[in-house]
Amino acid sequence: MNEGDGAILREVFEAALRHAMPAGRFEGLLPERPRGRTLVLGAGKAAASMAAAFEDAWDSPCEGLVVTRYHHAVPTRRIEVVEASHPVPDAAGEAAARRILDLAEGAGRDDLVVVLISGGASSLLALPAPGVTLADKQAINRALLLSGAPIDAMNTVRKALSRIKGGRLARAVAPARLVTYAISDVPGDDPGTIGSGPTVATASGPDEAFAILDRYKIALEDRIRDAILANAETALREDRGDFHMLATPMMALEAAAEAARGLGLEPVIWGDAIEGEASAVGAEHAARVRAAPVDRPTLFLSGGETTVTVGANERGGRGGRNSEYLLSLAHALDGQPGMSAIACDTDGIDGSEDNAGAWFDASLVADAAERGIDLARHLRDHDSYTPFAALDRLVVTGPTFTNVNDFRAILVR
Repeated sequence: MNEGDGAILREVFEAALRHAMPAGRFEGLLPERPRGRTLVLGAGKAAASMAAAFEDAWDSPCEGLVVTRYHHAVPTRRIEVVEASHPVPDAAGEAAARRILDLAEGAGRDDLVVVLISGGASSLLALPAPGVTLADKQAINRALLLSGAPIDAMNTVRKALSRIKGGRLARAVAPARLVTYAISDVPGDDPGTIGSGPTVATASGPDEAFAILDRYKIALEDRIRDAILANAETALREDRGDFHMLATPMMALEAAAEAARGLGLEPVIWGDAIEGEASAVGAEHAARVRAAPVDRPTLFLSGGETTVTVGANERGGRGGRNSEYLLSLAHALDGQPGMSAIACDTDGIDGSEDNAGAWFDASLVADAAERGIDLARHLRDHDSYTPFAALDRLVVTGPTFTNVNDFRAILVR
């Protein structure tokens, strides 16, 4: 075991994070100054840092409101920042979304409306459709989080239940000019999936939402079904305004690859849109890395968004999808020499814990055995946080103020 491997893994992760920050990303993408006001609206885990970066880049007056996750605010000069709950919405998010929609509806023909969207906006812009309550949205959101549904499916349902997502914010902005900037946290970088697309026309309708809820056995009251059907008429069906991507998962992986080369490693990017059950992806990656022909130190990089499904009869412990993936990978590699890895959520929070993720080296299995820690049992119990915490292998960054989804790196010597 090379004792510097943990530091190397952390260094390439931090290189990915630096490239995902919004500071300096607006240059060359700014619209013309309007005759009227510049109104900035936004939501997401990176909303506050995006607002601050826009203020730095924009040399004219601006005003507005963005909502971000609790403890994710950063100082701004002219744009108000409020905080709300993620991943389950709360009353603060509902109030912020209502204010944002009111501001959008007040925009005039000579105004410019700038919308800043990043991962987390789906929960933070929690304005239920008429006939749907915040408690309804919270219950459905919790059920979806436990179901293992992929993010695009979750966001299809969220659009159907919302007064502001699925392009409805764009409808409210008209006739003002609209420009949207996004940091992608979704596989494929679909603008309509990032934050459930508040300014993007939706191709999905109520039938798709109902099919997803039926597939994951999430029951709906008739009044909610009726509300979804009525709300479908308010969705935006044709795109309007400009849309710019400031940062994406692939951009972050490419920055990590460049950092790896500077450290004398050969980077291999497997992809930025890997999905599936976290434990299954971890086992698959263990088999894949074992079979890979390696004749020099190599770093295998990947991104995307895995899921963790907790069955009705299963015990749910502590930990998010990145630590569960990593525990599965470590268990499958079984202490094989020359192998180390890191897996982290780029927003700094893996699930609902205080860590971004975790890392391991070849000594993990032996260290766990010496401490009486049964890695297989923790994996079965969806309790990945506990063993990594006990073995001092957590990665704790605090809020990163950006979000380009999961980051995974496997170092093979």
